[in-house]
Amino acid sequence: MSQQLIDDFGRTVDYVRISVTDRCDFRCVYCMAEEMTFLSRAEIMSIEEIELLSRAFTELGVQRIRLTGGEPLVRRGLVDRLQNIGNLPGLDELLITTNGSQLVRYGKILKDAGVTRLNVSLDSLRPERFKAMTRNGDLNKVLAGIDAAREQGFQRIKINAVVMKGSNEDEVLDLLEYARDKQVDISYIEEMPLGNIDSHNRALSFCSSDEVMAMLESRYTLHAMANKTAGPSRYFRMADSPIRVGFISPHSHNFCADCNRVRVTVEGRLLLCLGNEHSVDLLPIMRTHPGQIEPLKEAIIAAMPLKPESHHFDLHAEPQILRFMNTTGG
Repeated sequence: MSQQLIDDFGRTVDYVRISVTDRCDFRCVYCMAEEMTFLSRAEIMSIEEIELLSRAFTELGVQRIRLTGGEPLVRRGLVDRLQNIGNLPGLDELLITTNGSQLVRYGKILKDAGVTRLNVSLDSLRPERFKAMTRNGDLNKVLAGIDAAREQGFQRIKINAVVMKGSNEDEVLDLLEYARDKQVDISYIEEMPLGNIDSHNRALSFCSSDEVMAMLESRYTLHAMANKTAGPSRYFRMADSPIRVGFISPHSHNFCADCNRVRVTVEGRLLLCLGNEHSVDLLPIMRTHPGQIEPLKEAIIAAMPLKPESHHFDLHAEPQILRFMNTTGG
């Protein structure tokens, strides 16, 4: 039996999110600045290092790996080697978070490589607004990508919508209707204050999950689901639909008590918490001991006591976390 990763608060870590690139073909206003300086190839994990890291985590009891970015499907060489991760012993699920722009091209390849579930970012169903929020995204391309993914028969597809006042809060019900029509799950997300941005005031744009819930319940009755998933969403069902409606609420409903996950940034930094800087740099270990898994596993085990009990986000203060979501991974 593989060794388990347990932090000082008794929480078992069985889920890791790995950022494979900081680059993206979108520039979403809550994720990155309009003008970005991206990391060089030497500064980020190679595909081989991502594979080694994934194997180390599965040998330490991790059952779910989510690959994120930036946009993971723009990482050169990743798709060609994805099956090496999908076939790892002990891995129950390989998941990908994507903006959907590449799904027409790669949907079948992802399914064949062992990807079981997809999260697709979709904050607006209005083409011009979508383009403004993503700064250059093509809504029709994303919607076609979701349709292409549905045809492949993934276990689940989920829409992730970051709701911001003054931007898209008037589409909360429209997005739910889209999810119901396509029979895909949906999660509404409170914006996380990561990185300094100048496109909007986060305190003014903040829309709580309770406000979103009230909008939804003006039309539907939502029933809380008792079962937990691997992620931070609280899920609800409707009597007349098979889909799940989720809320990710880092501000209003802190989900730290049963946190079972860690993240690895694109430059190989193991983050023990999204909302804190508690971390260990794994890249020097992989570069000092190329291809060797035991030093890497030892470093991951030794990092567990650094995992804090909870995060703290303050919308009215300057961001304490200066890294953008594109390097952290969604």
